[in-house]
Amino acid sequence: MKKLLFLTLTLCFIQTGFAQSLYDINTIQDIRIVFAQSNWDALLDAQAATTEDYIPAVSVTINGTTFYNVGVKYKGNSTYNPNQTKNPFHIELDTYVNQDYQGYTDIKLSNVAKDPSFLREVLSYSILRQYMHAPLSNYANVYVNGNLMGLYVSSESISKKFVDKHFYSNTNAFFKCNPIGGAGPGGNSFPNLAYLGTNAASYSSSYEMNSLSGWDDLINLTNTLNNNIANIETILDVDRALWMLAFDNALVNLDSYLGTFKQNYYLYKDNNGRFNPVVWDLNMSFGVFSQTGTIALNTTTLKKQMTHLLHNADAAWPLVQKLLGVPKYKRMYLAHYSTIMNENFANGTYATQAQALQSLVSSAVQSDPYKFYSFAQFQSNINTDVTGGMDNAPGITNLMNGRTTYLAGLADFTNTKPVISNVGPVVADPILNTDAYIHATVTNTNANGVYLGYRSNIELPFTKVLMYDDGTHNDGAAGDNVYGAALNMSNIYMQYYIYAENNNVGKFSPERAEHEFYTLHAGYPTINPGDLVINEIMAQNTSTVTDPFGDYADWIELYNTTNTTLSLDNLFMSDSNTNLIKWRFPDGITMAPHSYLIVWADQDLTQEGLHADFKLSSTGESVYLSYANGTLIESLNYGMQTADMGYARVPNGTGNFVIQGPTFNANNEALGTSSQDWASFIKIYPNPSSNFISIRSDLVNINSVSVYNLQGQRLLEQNPVAQRTVELNIQSLANGIYFVEINKAIKIKIIKN
Repeated sequence: MKKLLFLTLTLCFIQTGFAQSLYDINTIQDIRIVFAQSNWDALLDAQAATTEDYIPAVSVTINGTTFYNVGVKYKGNSTYNPNQTKNPFHIELDTYVNQDYQGYTDIKLSNVAKDPSFLREVLSYSILRQYMHAPLSNYANVYVNGNLMGLYVSSESISKKFVDKHFYSNTNAFFKCNPIGGAGPGGNSFPNLAYLGTNAASYSSSYEMNSLSGWDDLINLTNTLNNNIANIETILDVDRALWMLAFDNALVNLDSYLGTFKQNYYLYKDNNGRFNPVVWDLNMSFGVFSQTGTIALNTTTLKKQMTHLLHNADAAWPLVQKLLGVPKYKRMYLAHYSTIMNENFANGTYATQAQALQSLVSSAVQSDPYKFYSFAQFQSNINTDVTGGMDNAPGITNLMNGRTTYLAGLADFTNTKPVISNVGPVVADPILNTDAYIHATVTNTNANGVYLGYRSNIELPFTKVLMYDDGTHNDGAAGDNVYGAALNMSNIYMQYYIYAENNNVGKFSPERAEHEFYTLHAGYPTINPGDLVINEIMAQNTSTVTDPFGDYADWIELYNTTNTTLSLDNLFMSDSNTNLIKWRFPDGITMAPHSYLIVWADQDLTQEGLHADFKLSSTGESVYLSYANGTLIESLNYGMQTADMGYARVPNGTGNFVIQGPTFNANNEALGTSSQDWASFIKIYPNPSSNFISIRSDLVNINSVSVYNLQGQRLLEQNPVAQRTVELNIQSLANGIYFVEINKAIKIKIIKN
């Protein structure tokens, strides 16, 4: 439960610009924290040493957008130290007030204490996101009370918002797999997924539960992994686990499941009953951490030549030992490993990206007053080893070029691989609820070695079936290396991939499967772009209109611009350009000519009616209408929104968007002149004032004036009749900041002195 400290309303003038993307990898963010106390550092240290609770900051400003009453604390284990100036921060925007920045509430800022290059975390996450769900990551200059603390790495929090975005739920079993209190020498409680019996207390020191329940689920996972590996796919996303293991090994990321402490990953159980691993904390990737738990890799040469099968025979690492002990899983692992190496290191793309990131942050690193390494070490560590202390940092290209050469000479990577080509459906745009055949040409495989993986929904696991080269599965002639298999077109789209293997190694098509896949679309009629538009939104509804259940929810208004009835069958709405098929309209929804339709953006799918599976951010984001085949009907990009104000097309259905009083489920021109236009001809003077203020409108009549304090309480009200100038007596108000609401639409800040 959030703690209620006190509520401050953020007042702002109407804005039409778009907020800078919080995790744009090509932009350094600007984050400014203001504490009321001059001893803020001591207060944060005291909390870190005791309760680990947040302390309130007066404000946090992110790229010019200010939030008041924000929770801040120090975070980290090995990177936090009360005796150093630059410590890592965890900012929680909604500790005391319900607020977010572009939908994000938790900002995790790492102090780059272990990485001379400043590249490891951002570069590693960028590579990893090609193959599995992983946090976004970039850079931020951080200031406290006006003083620059330095350049930080900002990585997306693996929170309930993260798992909801990627795994489509957030109430199931959820674990942070790090020892409670932090890992360290001499500890023996590690989240290695060993089976420790049925008592939850045996696991509680190694795993941090982030859900209301889940110990039985975790115990079942460890029992299945260790004692019933044949059923592991029912409880673990094995493909995603293999990607994680291949990634950690390839990048010599040993402060992970592969290292001494078997840590720095999360597990979330989706609605299909499978745990999904998520990698976390990559500041020591590319060989900074040296301890494997069995041997110490104390030189860069040893790290270059670390075995790609590390721990495959070690019972203390059952996720490696048990999975790679299954021949098919080992061949899948080798396929994923080869993909990572070929797509990033063999072709040198990682070095190009590293150089681009180094150029981006170079001046910020040079200006960092509390960085842990010299600017010369920053410049050199992209290529040259930086030694000193416990953590020697290999030059990134020195390590990975040597590692790429070493691995390329091993039999597991020189063995002949299957070749997959000409993948596709026999019939394009098949009819719904009929069998659709997929075929592919495959060579260098073995008997029973070609599989089709398919699913009817992105939230479901893939079903794997054998493909045949027997002439009876729409595969051409028997023995012609063309394989075929059928899937039932039970949805308007089906997602699929091909996997082939021989006795040594596997191959996927597309190579990033199951994270990437092919899509087959059924044929169906679509709405033409422009016929259906997003007509108005409200992204911060606190008091205007409620949904049928009495909740003040965000809403999106659609408008049929045509003279015909439109069917919304097969249409999707989303707030993510990477997942356009986030929420599907129920079948049978139609819109009469020139009619309106309201969709509540509240993520409350348990309520009847049209409730989308996402919320709108008041600081700006995007909304899309599209079909599964990629046809985009409408898109809206919006910036900072004002509470209880609509963002509407004027003229209705066709015009540009303006901020104005809401016209819920009605013509947007009902208000006449938009409030964005009013701002240019309404004058308030004098401001600040100690007694009277005058409000003058040069164009529209003033029919109502109200004054509110920062707590949202109405203190004064006047209702003039069609006047252009109104005088307001504010002598009774205490000195401070207020806002005036004119015609129940536009809000303007005033100061009483």
